Amino acid sequence: MLAKRIIPCLDVKDGRVVKGVNFVNLRDAGDPVELAAIYDREGADELVFLDISASVEGRATMVEVVKQTAGEITIPFTVGGGISSVDDMKRLLRAGADKIGINTAALKNPQLVSDGARKFGSQCIVVAIDAKYNEAWGEWEVFTHGGRNATGIKALEWAKRAEELGAGEILLTSMDADGTKDGFDIKLTRAVSESLGIPVIASGGAGTKDHFYDVFAEGKADAGLAATIFHYKELTIEGVKDHLKHKGVEIR
Repeated sequence: MLAKRIIPCLDVKDGRVVKGVNFVNLRDAGDPVELAAIYDREGADELVFLDISASVEGRATMVEVVKQTAGEITIPFTVGGGISSVDDMKRLLRAGADKIGINTAALKNPQLVSDGARKFGSQCIVVAIDAKYNEAWGEWEVFTHGGRNATGIKALEWAKRAEELGAGEILLTSMDADGTKDGFDIKLTRAVSESLGIPVIASGGAGTKDHFYDVFAEGKADAGLAATIFHYKELTIEGVKDHLKHKGVEIR
């Protein structure tokens, strides 16, 4: 079994890290370069950097901020937001990213997943899925553009397709749980994790150390991602890892 990973997430808007609840009511959480350096020192296994307004504003991810951030850290670094071509991927990898996260662009052009995987390797391509429970369907629907647009696509089907296209990992965010601190969406995470052969990063809802344990033990996730609790020092990465070790979870 792969060791579980703890991953802080930097949601960046206008050059600052922000965090909200259910994808709205964003508040400032600090400087991305400074926060990245802190998380590297504190023992994060990886870091995810999402330029959350890039797709909405139709512009490329901030290469300069990515470059500065990469210069401060030694851990693997995934960058997403506004990436719509293999050239965009190349630019960010050259700026210091280790993996590329694609969400809206992958749904618009699924071939982008295959092209990226062929050019840089599957391990480099992370397909991010923002999912919300659809009462009428009795399952989860995929949203794009930072959670603004419903797609009519089922999350489980899209996750399987992304794996077939060559994605090396899925970053799965529950929009229902996002920022609530009530716990990860275990049902969603487990459904996706059990249907795939590639790792799933669970995102949305972390509020306690036990929430991480639950998403690994019950949700079958390979990694737990969080933002609010780490940015505002409600939990430390070291504290979460110690707790998981104590409960018998193999971590990095």
